[in-house]
Amino acid sequence: MSIDTNRSFVPLHIAVCTISDTRTLENDTSGLFLCEALQNSKHILQERKIIRDDVHEIVRQLNIWLDHDEIDIILCTGGTGLTDRDVTPEALERVVDKWIPGFGELFRFLSFQKIGTSTIQSRSCAGSAKGKIIFALPGSTSACRDAWNDILVYQLDIRHRPCNFAEILPRMKGSALSRK
Repeated sequence: MSIDTNRSFVPLHIAVCTISDTRTLENDTSGLFLCEALQNSKHILQERKIIRDDVHEIVRQLNIWLDHDEIDIILCTGGTGLTDRDVTPEALERVVDKWIPGFGELFRFLSFQKIGTSTIQSRSCAGSAKGKIIFALPGSTSACRDAWNDILVYQLDIRHRPCNFAEILPRMKGSALSRK
């Protein structure tokens, strides 16, 4: 795993969605972390929203972003647990064309090293839809930090070797990068 310094960095346009009935912009530490992390990595924060834990509202927002020509990646935080209000994976089921099971598997493997068997409660997942990739992360800031620092910072960097999501985005039907 390495960064190919012979390649130029390509910033991705990323939308961040916090899914919560209780978070506001003032106390949304997970969404704030993701926004700062992606900008520190030189990506472009296209938009940030907080959406209630409601399948229909989440799907509505995802569809808006999936139809937005300038968005490449959607990062969701929250709603991946097991309570009745946790419905993010169910919302993704309504929009995803292809699942990326390796993301959830790797996230839980890395999380296991930090929180042990409690990671089994996470339904973190990812999939592609309309040429974009959607990641559903847990609502904890620590989990978002782990996902970003251990997976996403590399997979969203076109210079990462041996492969990454950024380099396949232009080949995905409907991708904003395929139109650039």
